[in-house]
Amino acid sequence: MSIEIPERDGDGYLLDMNDWTREIGQAMADADGVELDEDKWNQIMKAREFYDEHATVPPIRKFAKYAGIDQKELFKQWMTGPMKPISKYGGLPKPTGCV
Repeated sequence: MSIEIPERDGDGYLLDMNDWTREIGQAMADADGVELDEDKWNQIMKAREFYDEHATVPPIRKFAKYAGIDQKELFKQWMTGPMKPISKYGGLPKPTGCV
């Protein structure tokens, strides 16, 4: 069964973050060829928790401290700036600033 991904912007972020479900996040990652293991899902859910509390996507330093994860480990796991895929597959807005 394939999940229909809601409308997204040119960078692949959901236009309406209320459309997000874990299944949609997984379908978005699958479409991009990105594997989401349990560690990555935990990070995605932590970012969503931060967003619920602060109404913003955190910069990487603040997120790493909030989640109790070494910043270098985040970069190694995601092989890119981690806040972009974390927020994208978490249905959050595109991060701004230094990510």
